[in-house]
Order: sequence, then structure tokens, then C-alpha cells
Amino acid sequence: MRKVLIVDLLAERKALGKLGVRKMIEYLPGHEILLWAPHTDERLNYGFGRVVQRPESVDLIVITGSRKNVTQWENEWMQELSLLVQRTNTPLLGICFGHQIICHALGGKVTRAEKPSEFITDISINKQTRQAVFLHQEFVIESGEMDVIASSEHAPIAVCRHPTKPIFTVQFHPEADEEVINLGFESGEMDGLNASDFESGKERWNFGHMLEEIDYNVE
Repeated sequence: MRKVLIVDLLAERKALGKLGVRKMIEYLPGHEILLWAPHTDERLNYGFGRVVQRPESVDLIVITGSRKNVTQWENEWMQELSLLVQRTNTPLLGICFGHQIICHALGGKVTRAEKPSEFITDISINKQTRQAVFLHQEFVIESGEMDVIASSEHAPIAVCRHPTKPIFTVQFHPEADEEVINLGFESGEMDGLNASDFESGKERWNFGHMLEEIDYNVE
């Protein structure tokens, strides 16, 4: 059985944490799910996956969003995560904070806006335009080794790909569908978005599209 390591940096949250991870692993049938939350000792009981205290050898790594910030560096676990990014040859995906810390670890720079951004907008990748959910305050201003392939309002470096390694990162949240947004609103984890902000009939970026971008075969 193949394995995926979810670097689960919202393990204490209901919407983009527990439910968001569930949305992602729907695209990974037949994988053992490893959950690593180096930023906290307190996490929700997901009812799925295997909690690990250290990274293990896996077939795919996903770094999620976080309420932590690259510009407010927490040395031990962020340094460990940066070293993982720098040393791994395993296919690697980064979402929001994951996008930021991967770029930072590979020589880029991250800055912090005065106010957080919560919005839905169109993003074009490889001539495919789909809706994407942005929930962030920090953003990448220099991508380091990563090539920039898309930008957006409040995120000039919104999507990156490594030129030689299977690394792909996005500032937006492909796991955030109507169910996630509604739960975020109900739980108080989000307040600037409404599921009705999605434009009806228009395709949306999801986690499956990220897997396609690194040619990851889920079968």
C-alpha cells in the first residue's frame, strides 16, 4: 500500500483541518494516510489516518495551510520542515502556508499584509481557468528555486512549480468547497467568505488537479 504524509498544520481546526484533509484524501484511494502535526500537541480526533510523531518514508507529501506564519518563525518545527523540503525527492505539494514555507525553504521570501484576505477568484494554470479560494495574510514575494506560473490579487506569486523536482504549490485552498466554507463559518474559523461567493456553473480548482500537475498516479 502506498503512503501519503499530510503535514497537518491545521490539525486543531474543524473546517480546513479535519474536513479539509478528508476532502484531499478522497483523491488518494488505497493510500495509507499519515498525519504529522509538528506545530502542536493538541489535535482533533479525525477518526481516520495514523498520527505520527516523525516523518516516515512515503510516496507523497502534502503540507497544508496553517495559522502559524513564516514571518513569525518558530525555529524547531519550521526548521525541521524546511530541511524536509530541501532534502526530499518525494513528490511534494504545498497549500497556502505550505506554498509559503516551501518557497522560503528553497530560497524565496515571504511577507505579511496589513490585513487578511478572504476571497474567491479565477486562477489560470496551463490555460485552464478555474475558481480558487484564498484565505491568507502572508504571501510569497520571491519564489527562490520555484518557477512562478500564476498570480492573483493580493498574491503576486500564487502558484509555483519546481523546474526539476515534482514540487507544486498554491497559495489558494483547493480543499475548500461549499461544505468546508459553511463549516468554517459555523465554527467561527472563517468570517469573510460565503459558499454563495462561488460562481455557479464554473469549474473550481481541487486537490485532484494538484496531483495532475505533478503527474502523480493515484492507482
